[in-house]
Amino acid sequence: MISGGAWVSLLVLAGSAAVLVVVGGPFTRLVDRLADRTGMGETLAGFILIGAVTALPGLVTSVLGAARGDPEFAMNNALGGIALQTTFIALADLFYRRANLEHAAASLPNLLAPVGLSIMLATVLAAGAGPQPSLFGVHPASVLLVLMYWAWLRLSQQVRRHPMWRLERTAQTRPDVPDPASHRPGESLARMWVSFAAMAAVVSGTGYVIGEAGLSLAAETGLSGGVVGALVTGVVTSTPELVTVLYAVRIRALHLAIGDIIGGNGFDVLFLSASDIAYRHGSIYAAINREVILVTAIGIILNLLVAAGLIRRDERGIGFEGIAMFAVYICGMAALMFMG
Repeated sequence: MISGGAWVSLLVLAGSAAVLVVVGGPFTRLVDRLADRTGMGETLAGFILIGAVTALPGLVTSVLGAARGDPEFAMNNALGGIALQTTFIALADLFYRRANLEHAAASLPNLLAPVGLSIMLATVLAAGAGPQPSLFGVHPASVLLVLMYWAWLRLSQQVRRHPMWRLERTAQTRPDVPDPASHRPGESLARMWVSFAAMAAVVSGTGYVIGEAGLSLAAETGLSGGVVGALVTGVVTSTPELVTVLYAVRIRALHLAIGDIIGGNGFDVLFLSASDIAYRHGSIYAAINREVILVTAIGIILNLLVAAGLIRRDERGIGFEGIAMFAVYICGMAALMFMG
């Protein structure tokens, strides 16, 4: 852990957030071009490329907390990040003035994503409430979450290629089609992947620093690990998602913005699988307390609000779901602070 007191830990967290902000913009533009060059599409690129890399700080932070014997910190760092990152969709609505983001970026994969994520979050609650069997200290739910995420990605590809129903296109709907400008003269695909790997390394290294600073902050302030995980490190490790979603909206890569948030949230759930392996005092789900239940429930509500917004498709303004998302997140975090 980091020595020097709470203020040093806070300065380290602020510096880490600054690094993530600087990397976020160029990284988003690179992934947008990779989505076009590879034919992957913005939504899937958001799920896999941006979602995975921007989730790395949170992954390292949660695993570090679990390995140090603080399961509440590990779980709330992951689950608190999901709640905040989902709220970023409502924030992005404020920046995209042409139409409601859920209207403009409507697609079957984007609609499927928050539903699949809600199922994964409900599985976490069920694992905590049920029996606690384990093999080598790992709960079966940790394996199940990985399989569920893999099935979700496969189903997303299937509904994109062979949709069984079609959404109504309007003047404000932006289809996910390749941009010819993604092909730059003299730039090879291999070079793009090297740049991607370099930026991913910076992001993951920052995650280790955030984890150490967060654990030190909990020890110095006397706050519970769950509160620090949800309200401090969960916020800092969500910085890449905030930067990338706003930057994606700025460059009109709207499907990338939605895929980034929901895909990153899916990886955040998988933090629990990795943390369960790192936690050597039994099943990590056995440590689920009222704080973890509250944060998980908030995540489910927020993602189902996103799904409702994608179905309703308000054409103008922030939409009913955006206002409700802000209200749910603010009230939920206030309740969490009261509990802590």
